[in-house]
Amino acid sequence: MSVLTDRHDRGLWQAAPVDPDDLLAIADRVVERALPGEQLEAVVTWGRETEARAYQGEVEHFVAAESAGVGVRIIRDHRQGISWVGVLEDGALAECVAEARDNAAFGTPDEHSGLAEPDGVDVADLPLHDERLASVRPEDKIALAIELERRLLAADDRMVGVESADYADATTASAIASTAGVRRAGAETTAYIGTWALAADGDDTTTGFGYSVGRSAQDLDVDAAVAEAVDRCVSMFGAERVPSRRTTVVFDPYVCSQFLGVVAELLSGEAVLRGRSPFAGRVGETVSSPLVTLFDDPLDPAAPTASDVDGEGLACRRVDLVDGGRLLGFLHNAYTGRATGAASTGSAQRSSHRSAPGVGPRSLRIAPGHGGLDDVIASVGDGLLVREVAGLHSGVNPTSGDLSVGVEGRVIRGGEPAEAVREVTIASTIPRMLLEVTRVGADLTRFPWESAGVSLAVADVMVSGT
Repeated sequence: MSVLTDRHDRGLWQAAPVDPDDLLAIADRVVERALPGEQLEAVVTWGRETEARAYQGEVEHFVAAESAGVGVRIIRDHRQGISWVGVLEDGALAECVAEARDNAAFGTPDEHSGLAEPDGVDVADLPLHDERLASVRPEDKIALAIELERRLLAADDRMVGVESADYADATTASAIASTAGVRRAGAETTAYIGTWALAADGDDTTTGFGYSVGRSAQDLDVDAAVAEAVDRCVSMFGAERVPSRRTTVVFDPYVCSQFLGVVAELLSGEAVLRGRSPFAGRVGETVSSPLVTLFDDPLDPAAPTASDVDGEGLACRRVDLVDGGRLLGFLHNAYTGRATGAASTGSAQRSSHRSAPGVGPRSLRIAPGHGGLDDVIASVGDGLLVREVAGLHSGVNPTSGDLSVGVEGRVIRGGEPAEAVREVTIASTIPRMLLEVTRVGADLTRFPWESAGVSLAVADVMVSGT
């Protein structure tokens, strides 16, 4: 079955991307509507997205679509109002400003409310937009998804099905301007292939994923995505529960990236203000093993989520969070920085023009140590290799940092991976696990989200099985 939008038929993929400067001009016009005594911020976005899915050697689904919108935030007398529209027409923009103004009148006063102000940090020139993507034809995108499925099924006789074989890309442009003097615009591209595959050996069925990400379709590596999915499938044949015990666990880079993502949530100014971080009030203290140096580096051009400016238009910059085990500070946007007596770290995040700025990392990393996954496993001797985690975010108490989650992986015996394991739980606390890090790998692996991973060994974790 093939599902093609009529936008594809009209040749949407051939249309030139929107110029970010045109969006900035729209933002400027919105800011000019501010009344005396008002702070006004305008965020203007445009995007073109493509999605293709293969099934049984044919295109099952193909969609190409454009979207655009404007978000307006007004602050007056410490009251904040937000409104947004999904078009870029002047009449709609006027109504959007009026609605944001009305919403501000009913807002709850907050002495810390206010827009971000320029802080003198220069905006880095990053290669976030790849012009090659505009020349990739829809049939080539579909062919990538079909080829991903074909190679998966041909890679191993035990590969019996593909739940999804997807291609996706996006070209986006955005601009932000405010009465505080912020004025930025830019564009970026992303491309992705990913799969979720099925394998069977007798009555034993397993699943596994693989992916590749880049700035354009030409960057994508089908072979790497296939190899990852096949390995994750076949390595789990015969998985069973293991006896309960306290042991060292090794997180592979994928699980490590998820773990660090949770750590970042606890190191945000929002978590501190809400009383939901076990690290609040501990700046300058030892909070982890001396092997841990943790930082957010949004200026790393190799990171799929790199960015030159944050969600409030301030320049992104490296933010050091933990240095050799010592807590240096937290991630902040303008509000949390103001409310905690700190300053913005250029870490404001917006999911879209519709949202108010939150706080979070762009490219969280732990400084690499030595060796790859095999080296880290060998250094452990006996333990548990964790390759999949279920319910990580719901399994963490944000106040205490207590953690209890289901995992899958392999027993580590004699410094090597042994039998597969599933239906077991690991339990500890985030603060304790950071203190118990015994080995950090050098195998930095980036994922299509805001945290990268390395192989990581953590001692004295409770494993609950049989």
